Amino acid sequence: MDASKRYNDSVHLIGRLGALGAVCFMMGIPVIMCIVYDCWPTFSSVITAGSGLLAIMAPSAVAEVFAYAPILGSSQYITFITGNVLNMKLPVAISAQNLAGVVANTEEADCVSAMAVSLSSLETIIIVALGCLLLQPLQPVLTLAPVQTATKYMVPALMGALLPGTLNPGKGHNKINNKWTMMVAPAAMCFLGFAFVPGMADYQGYCILIGIVLSILSGVGLYKAGIITLGEKE
Repeated sequence: MDASKRYNDSVHLIGRLGALGAVCFMMGIPVIMCIVYDCWPTFSSVITAGSGLLAIMAPSAVAEVFAYAPILGSSQYITFITGNVLNMKLPVAISAQNLAGVVANTEEADCVSAMAVSLSSLETIIIVALGCLLLQPLQPVLTLAPVQTATKYMVPALMGALLPGTLNPGKGHNKINNKWTMMVAPAAMCFLGFAFVPGMADYQGYCILIGIVLSILSGVGLYKAGIITLGEKE
């Protein structure tokens, strides 16, 4: 067994055990509370409260796995356990791969994203711990109007910082000319949806799934039309 296969097997084993442990913790805490205080909810109340949430979140969860797996690689285990996928883990993985000069969906990129996401998770734990300790002393600052306004634009700022790397055709075997044209169809769908469909923000998961299909279909069509081209190796 070569080193690559041993690494992959160990990562997937630890990742699956970690995911199982996380589910047990998340489900175990409310179960223990119900046992201690004898306050079991009825099945109908659980279905009533959870069905609407599942209708919104289930498509998002499925879409994120398919959309982010080529970028995150095996680090998606710790990514989905710790959360903050779109506003932290995904930008960290993409930025680390760009800095290291590796191509997504390769063994090198998998290792780089695993280290980046792991360090990001440790940093998050430290920041959350400090936040708990300093929440009360920093309350006057956190409630300021400029701070409240700035926090609303954190995710757009992160995505905007990643956009230039997406537009860059790259070098060598990763050079793709005019690849930005693949974004036209899903972007138009999002703009039209938010403009004319009420409550579109509640169906982000469905939008991601449709956007994936549109990106693939438009990419294939634009490539066959000669608009998207592959550069020669350097």
